[in-house]
Amino acid sequence: MTDYAPTRQEAFALLAEYNQAEGLINHALAVEGVMRHYARKFGVDEDKWGVIGLIHDLDYELFPEKHCHKTAEILKEHNWPDDYIRAVMSHGWGICTEAEPQEEMEKVLYAIDELTGLIAANALVRPSGSVMDMKAKSVKKKFKDKAFAAKIDRNVIAKGAEMLGVELSELITETIEGMKTVAEAIGLGMKE
Repeated sequence: MTDYAPTRQEAFALLAEYNQAEGLINHALAVEGVMRHYARKFGVDEDKWGVIGLIHDLDYELFPEKHCHKTAEILKEHNWPDDYIRAVMSHGWGICTEAEPQEEMEKVLYAIDELTGLIAANALVRPSGSVMDMKAKSVKKKFKDKAFAAKIDRNVIAKGAEMLGVELSELITETIEGMKTVAEAIGLGMKE
């Protein structure tokens, strides 16, 4: 089954089977949007990157204590390719797994996972309630404010930017651009 590539429909069906919380589904859609954005930027397989982004937190709602590991188990049961499973495992590196991000796709997932949460939280406190008019500068300000969205691990974001060899501002800008592509779906489009 080495040629098997899971479809977005299969990924979303699994996501919906294991997740009911709107916040977690919106986070998965945000990460998918950013992964697709980066794949287009790098000229690589957008569907593969998007599906991995969509499925990365599959187990988080029902099995938070087994995060990443339970996802790997579920994906193996559904005969998902090893590289998809490894990519999912790598986003938990240093937190709940030992799978260090190696491939570009894994590094991007690791770098943007927490960042999408920070950007979403920032959007919600803006007058527009949107990412559509957001600039990296406002996110960087919130990045420095440890009390804002305090559960978001800034060290992971910084380490991810370093892994990718980009400045934090560039990572933030690209992540915002990716989130703009799914802004309406995740409730962060412009308010009427």
